[in-house]
Amino acid sequence: MTTFVLAPDSFKESMSAQQACDAMQRAILNVMPHVHVIAVPMADGGEGTVDALLSVCQGKKFAIAVRGPLPNQCIHTYLGLIDGGKTAVIEMAKANGIHLLTPTARNPLLTSTYGTGEMIKVALDLGVNKMIIGLGGSVTNDGGAGMAQALGVRFSNHQGEEIDVCGGNLHQIVQVNVTQLDPRLAQAEIIIASDVNNPLCGANGASYIFAPQKGATQEMVQQLDQNLSHYADVVEATLGCTLSDVKGAGAAGGLGFGLMAFAGASIQSGVELMIEQTQLVQKIAQADYVLTGEGKIDHQTKLGKTPYGVAQVAKHFNKPVIAFAGVLGEGIAELYDLGFTQIVGINPPNFSLEDALGNAEKNLEESVALFTLLLKDQK
Repeated sequence: MTTFVLAPDSFKESMSAQQACDAMQRAILNVMPHVHVIAVPMADGGEGTVDALLSVCQGKKFAIAVRGPLPNQCIHTYLGLIDGGKTAVIEMAKANGIHLLTPTARNPLLTSTYGTGEMIKVALDLGVNKMIIGLGGSVTNDGGAGMAQALGVRFSNHQGEEIDVCGGNLHQIVQVNVTQLDPRLAQAEIIIASDVNNPLCGANGASYIFAPQKGATQEMVQQLDQNLSHYADVVEATLGCTLSDVKGAGAAGGLGFGLMAFAGASIQSGVELMIEQTQLVQKIAQADYVLTGEGKIDHQTKLGKTPYGVAQVAKHFNKPVIAFAGVLGEGIAELYDLGFTQIVGINPPNFSLEDALGNAEKNLEESVALFTLLLKDQK
């Protein structure tokens, strides 16, 4: 019997990975009803990581209310519990994500990761001994200072006054006091799931690469980078560590750095972690065809995005990989040498963004149905 493995990521702002799996499965079974379909909703540390892990691990949601990206924002959200409640899965974007602010309200000088720290504190209160924290989709650039503050770290200025930290005032920090840092962090294993490997500062760091999409002007980018550099110097001098150049330190506006520095977190490729958790290798080993996808596929896909991770597993077994995307960007030609057999854009010509988001499931289902029909005709 022909076996299809479906391993898409979410399609940003239009459908979850589970919804993408469902659309793909409907399309395949409508055309070839007697095939075997294995659905594996995926993620790479960004949007959908919690839901994907809850789906595959039969976990449960735990509802919480935390501070949003801005100080007066209250966000009602959830974290995930798997492994019988021993492991918490946290998506920083659920507390401090870019989707929580309108484009005009996005300003990384003002936003912070305080709410993410509150999520971690709730997980500790629940008695977990392990956390997986996804770092994609942030609207912050505070180096994880807000997260650390929520967990007891105190940041003081020249006058000895405590600062309510955000991306724009990190340069004011002259003292970091960790005596009140939640001691339970030392007893928990904390794994960062990241889809980027940027350092904290510099031309390839958090501010220059990611802050513009979070609302920063070029002048703000320079200020944010200088602030992060100053902050890192003070933190590293206080803690006796050197972490700002570690790959992934710049993830989520530097939250990667903050989690490593204050919570002793280790960092892992988000898609590799998901591949491990979902036992994708064993599933692809028995596949005849592997289908993946996400909202956009372009030259950045090969830097650790879900479709690339899936393609690498499939390439090992010499399995054909068909990727579906809402947008096909620059640089996809090189992906054909990296494990991709076919890359398909699901939207009709001259589509508007509104139409693409509103009809994503329908367009994905129709594209997969067409692929399956062509496949059937070849048999």
